[in-house]
Amino acid sequence: MAEAGSSASATHASVPRVEELFRSEGTSLVRLARLFTEDRNAAEDLVQEAFIRFHRTRRRIRDPDAAAAYLRSILLNLCRDHNRRGLMSRRHHATQPPDPAPEALDTGVVERLASQRESSLVVMALQALPRRQRDCLVLRYHLGLSEREIAATLGISPNTVKTHVRRAMATLEQRLEGTRDGA
Repeated sequence: MAEAGSSASATHASVPRVEELFRSEGTSLVRLARLFTEDRNAAEDLVQEAFIRFHRTRRRIRDPDAAAAYLRSILLNLCRDHNRRGLMSRRHHATQPPDPAPEALDTGVVERLASQRESSLVVMALQALPRRQRDCLVLRYHLGLSEREIAATLGISPNTVKTHVRRAMATLEQRLEGTRDGA
Protein backbone atom coordinates (compact mmCIF):
# COMPACT_ATOMS: atom_id res chain seq x y z
CA MET A 1 0.00 0.00 0.00
CA ALA A 2 2.86 2.37 0.85
CA GLU A 3 4.44 1.67 -2.55
CA ALA A 4 1.28 2.69 -4.42
CA GLY A 5 1.12 5.95 -2.49
CA SER A 6 4.74 6.76 -3.16
CA SER A 7 4.47 6.06 -6.89
CA ALA A 8 1.34 8.23 -7.10
CA SER A 9 3.07 11.09 -5.33
CA ALA A 10 6.13 10.66 -7.58
CA THR A 11 3.86 10.94 -10.62
CA HIS A 12 2.20 14.08 -9.26
CA ALA A 13 5.55 15.58 -8.35
CA SER A 14 6.63 15.25 -11.98
CA VAL A 15 3.64 17.23 -13.27
CA PRO A 16 4.93 20.69 -14.18
CA ARG A 17 4.12 23.38 -11.69
CA VAL A 18 1.64 26.03 -12.71
CA GLU A 19 4.36 28.69 -12.61
CA GLU A 20 6.56 26.67 -15.00
CA LEU A 21 3.68 26.16 -17.40
CA PHE A 22 2.79 29.83 -17.24
CA ARG A 23 6.33 30.81 -18.20
CA SER A 24 6.53 28.29 -21.01
CA GLU A 25 2.97 28.42 -22.37
CA GLY A 26 1.38 31.68 -21.20
CA THR A 27 2.19 33.88 -24.19
CA SER A 28 1.15 31.30 -26.78
CA LEU A 29 -2.07 30.62 -24.87
CA VAL A 30 -2.99 34.32 -24.92
CA ARG A 31 -2.32 34.38 -28.69
CA LEU A 32 -4.50 31.30 -29.11
CA ALA A 33 -7.35 32.72 -27.02
CA ARG A 34 -7.11 36.05 -28.79
CA LEU A 35 -7.58 34.36 -32.13
CA PHE A 36 -10.76 32.71 -30.87
CA THR A 37 -12.13 35.74 -29.02
CA GLU A 38 -10.65 38.58 -31.10
CA ASP A 39 -10.14 40.51 -27.87
CA ARG A 40 -6.89 40.75 -25.90
CA ASN A 41 -8.53 41.51 -22.54
CA ALA A 42 -10.97 38.63 -22.84
CA ALA A 43 -8.14 36.37 -24.02
CA GLU A 44 -6.04 37.22 -20.97
CA ASP A 45 -9.01 36.63 -18.67
CA LEU A 46 -9.69 33.26 -20.27
CA VAL A 47 -6.05 32.19 -19.98
CA GLN A 48 -6.09 33.16 -16.32
CA GLU A 49 -9.23 31.09 -15.79
CA ALA A 50 -7.63 28.16 -17.66
CA PHE A 51 -4.64 28.24 -15.31
CA ILE A 52 -6.93 28.36 -12.29
CA ARG A 53 -8.86 25.32 -13.53
CA PHE A 54 -5.63 23.54 -14.40
CA HIS A 55 -4.29 24.18 -10.90
CA ARG A 56 -7.40 22.64 -9.37
CA THR A 57 -7.17 19.46 -11.43
CA ARG A 58 -3.44 19.06 -12.13
CA ARG A 59 -3.10 16.09 -9.78
CA ARG A 60 -5.23 14.00 -12.17
CA ILE A 61 -2.55 14.22 -14.86
CA ARG A 62 -0.61 10.98 -15.04
CA ASP A 63 1.73 11.93 -17.89
CA PRO A 64 3.75 15.13 -17.26
CA ASP A 65 4.14 15.63 -21.03
CA ALA A 66 0.35 15.91 -21.31
CA ALA A 67 0.10 18.94 -19.00
CA ALA A 68 0.42 21.58 -21.75
CA ALA A 69 -2.09 19.76 -23.96
CA TYR A 70 -4.51 19.52 -21.04
CA LEU A 71 -4.12 23.25 -20.41
CA ARG A 72 -4.74 24.08 -24.09
CA SER A 73 -7.82 21.87 -24.03
CA ILE A 74 -9.19 23.75 -21.01
CA LEU A 75 -8.55 27.05 -22.77
CA LEU A 76 -10.27 25.98 -26.00
CA ASN A 77 -13.35 24.94 -24.04
CA LEU A 78 -13.37 28.26 -22.18
CA CYS A 79 -13.11 30.16 -25.48
CA ARG A 80 -16.01 28.19 -26.93
CA ASP A 81 -18.13 28.88 -23.85
CA HIS A 82 -17.18 32.56 -23.98
CA ASN A 83 -18.22 32.88 -27.62
CA ARG A 84 -21.33 30.70 -27.31
CA ARG A 85 -22.72 32.69 -24.44
CA GLY A 86 -21.78 36.05 -25.89
CA LEU A 87 -19.76 36.97 -22.85
CA MET A 88 -18.21 40.02 -24.45
CA SER A 89 -18.50 42.75 -21.88
CA ARG A 90 -18.32 46.43 -22.63
CA ARG A 91 -14.86 46.63 -21.11
CA HIS A 92 -13.71 44.09 -23.68
CA HIS A 93 -15.04 46.09 -26.62
CA ALA A 94 -12.64 48.75 -27.80
CA THR A 95 -14.24 51.49 -29.84
CA GLN A 96 -13.01 51.67 -33.39
CA PRO A 97 -11.73 55.03 -34.62
CA PRO A 98 -13.48 56.32 -37.75
CA ASP A 99 -11.84 55.51 -41.05
CA PRO A 100 -9.62 58.34 -42.27
CA ALA A 101 -10.61 60.26 -45.38
CA PRO A 102 -9.13 58.62 -48.52
CA GLU A 103 -7.16 61.75 -49.46
CA ALA A 104 -5.44 61.67 -46.05
CA LEU A 105 -4.01 58.20 -46.63
CA ASP A 106 -0.41 57.70 -47.65
CA THR A 107 0.81 54.57 -49.41
CA GLY A 108 1.94 52.83 -46.19
CA VAL A 109 -1.45 53.33 -44.56
CA VAL A 110 -3.26 52.01 -47.65
CA GLU A 111 -1.06 48.90 -47.62
CA ARG A 112 -1.72 48.35 -43.90
CA LEU A 113 -5.48 48.75 -44.42
CA ALA A 114 -5.38 46.26 -47.30
CA SER A 115 -3.42 43.84 -45.11
CA GLN A 116 -5.91 44.28 -42.25
CA ARG A 117 -8.80 43.65 -44.65
CA GLU A 118 -7.13 40.47 -45.90
CA SER A 119 -6.47 39.35 -42.31
CA SER A 120 -10.09 39.95 -41.34
CA LEU A 121 -11.24 37.91 -44.36
CA VAL A 122 -9.03 35.03 -43.22
CA VAL A 123 -10.36 35.28 -39.66
CA MET A 124 -13.97 35.31 -40.91
CA ALA A 125 -13.27 32.29 -43.12
CA LEU A 126 -11.66 30.52 -40.13
CA GLN A 127 -14.67 31.25 -37.96
CA ALA A 128 -16.98 29.77 -40.57
CA LEU A 129 -15.15 26.42 -40.48
CA PRO A 130 -16.53 23.52 -38.45
CA ARG A 131 -15.20 23.70 -34.89
CA ARG A 132 -12.83 20.72 -35.07
CA GLN A 133 -11.32 21.85 -38.37
CA ARG A 134 -10.81 25.37 -37.03
CA ASP A 135 -9.23 24.08 -33.82
CA CYS A 136 -6.81 21.84 -35.72
CA LEU A 137 -5.84 24.56 -38.16
CA VAL A 138 -5.27 27.20 -35.50
CA LEU A 139 -3.25 24.87 -33.28
CA ARG A 140 -1.17 23.75 -36.28
CA TYR A 141 -0.42 27.04 -37.98
CA HIS A 142 -0.91 29.66 -35.29
CA LEU A 143 0.76 27.84 -32.40
CA GLY A 144 2.94 25.60 -34.55
CA LEU A 145 1.99 22.41 -32.73
CA SER A 146 2.75 19.00 -34.20
CA GLU A 147 -0.03 16.63 -35.19
CA ARG A 148 0.70 14.57 -32.09
CA GLU A 149 0.43 17.64 -29.81
CA ILE A 150 -2.83 18.69 -31.46
CA ALA A 151 -4.19 15.17 -31.08
CA ALA A 152 -3.30 15.20 -27.37
CA THR A 153 -4.90 18.63 -26.92
CA LEU A 154 -8.15 17.72 -28.65
CA GLY A 155 -8.35 14.08 -27.61
CA ILE A 156 -8.36 12.74 -31.18
CA SER A 157 -5.94 10.67 -33.25
CA PRO A 158 -3.08 12.20 -35.26
CA ASN A 159 -4.68 10.84 -38.46
CA THR A 160 -7.91 12.66 -37.60
CA VAL A 161 -5.87 15.84 -37.13
CA LYS A 162 -4.37 15.38 -40.62
CA THR A 163 -7.83 14.91 -42.10
CA HIS A 164 -9.26 18.01 -40.39
CA VAL A 165 -6.29 20.16 -41.43
CA ARG A 166 -6.49 18.97 -45.03
CA ARG A 167 -10.25 19.61 -45.24
CA ALA A 168 -9.96 22.99 -43.53
CA MET A 169 -7.21 24.13 -45.90
CA ALA A 170 -9.26 23.09 -48.92
CA THR A 171 -12.32 24.94 -47.61
CA LEU A 172 -10.31 28.07 -46.78
CA GLU A 173 -8.66 28.07 -50.19
CA GLN A 174 -12.06 27.82 -51.86
CA ARG A 175 -13.65 30.55 -49.72
CA LEU A 176 -10.75 32.96 -49.95
CA GLU A 177 -10.42 32.44 -53.68
CA GLY A 178 -14.10 33.43 -53.93
CA THR A 179 -13.45 36.67 -52.02
CA ARG A 180 -10.55 37.55 -54.34
CA ASP A 181 -12.71 36.97 -57.40
CA GLY A 182 -15.48 39.12 -55.93
CA ALA A 183 -13.13 41.95 -54.88
